[in-house]
Amino acid sequence: MIKRESRRRDILNMLRPGESHALIDIARALNVSEETVRRELKLLEQSGSVVRTHGAVSLATPAPEGPFERRMQENVDVKKRIAAAAVRFVGDGDTIFIDAGSTACFVAQALVGRQKLTVITNALTVAQTLGGRNGNTLFLAGGELDYDYKAFSDHTAQAYIAQFTPHLAILTVGAIHADHGLMDRNAREAAIAQIAYARADRVLLVVEHGKFGRLGLIRTAEPDDVDILVTDQPLEPPYAELFRRTTVVVAP
Repeated sequence: MIKRESRRRDILNMLRPGESHALIDIARALNVSEETVRRELKLLEQSGSVVRTHGAVSLATPAPEGPFERRMQENVDVKKRIAAAAVRFVGDGDTIFIDAGSTACFVAQALVGRQKLTVITNALTVAQTLGGRNGNTLFLAGGELDYDYKAFSDHTAQAYIAQFTPHLAILTVGAIHADHGLMDRNAREAAIAQIAYARADRVLLVVEHGKFGRLGLIRTAEPDDVDILVTDQPLEPPYAELFRRTTVVVAP
């Protein structure tokens, strides 16, 4: 199993954006049969990492995330399970940052019973969910509203978020790749994440298993930057190894 995963990483390392490689060339480079390459490419294609066409393969073009409302309707049960497991790490009176990802918004919903939270966010949905209740204090970044994310993430918002040092940052991610780390597709949201990683005492990452093995556009962090990882399925190699220093929680 480990040998096959290593082979798939080797295949991905051979590919470059915008380039196509013949299967026979990949087989020769790796000193394996074309059938072996086809078997590995089938798994890579299922994960969304590559595209196969007529005896050749290329890296998949990262697809942009859909509008916020659509993402909030996708994999709802999984996101709620992750959120329920994540909120165990938040106590009354904590100071937290929550980003604008859809799973983070489900975390906000799961936190409505907490008391006297200090909530820092760039997400309208998080602000609407947790502001004005239970003695919470809310700090909402401003600037230009991104309607696809229902969030503020421009330079004004980034400068605002950078002022704070939350006890815990609850973050989402667009993709996690074994060779490239944590990645996002939106440059502004990636910048917000990078600020949160740098400023927070601890980082809690909430992520669906489908994000593993994907490619994004912008690297936001390394696995070692994550203190707590909450997901919905046990990690497969090599991700278990990458997050060996992280507290990994699999939502029941």
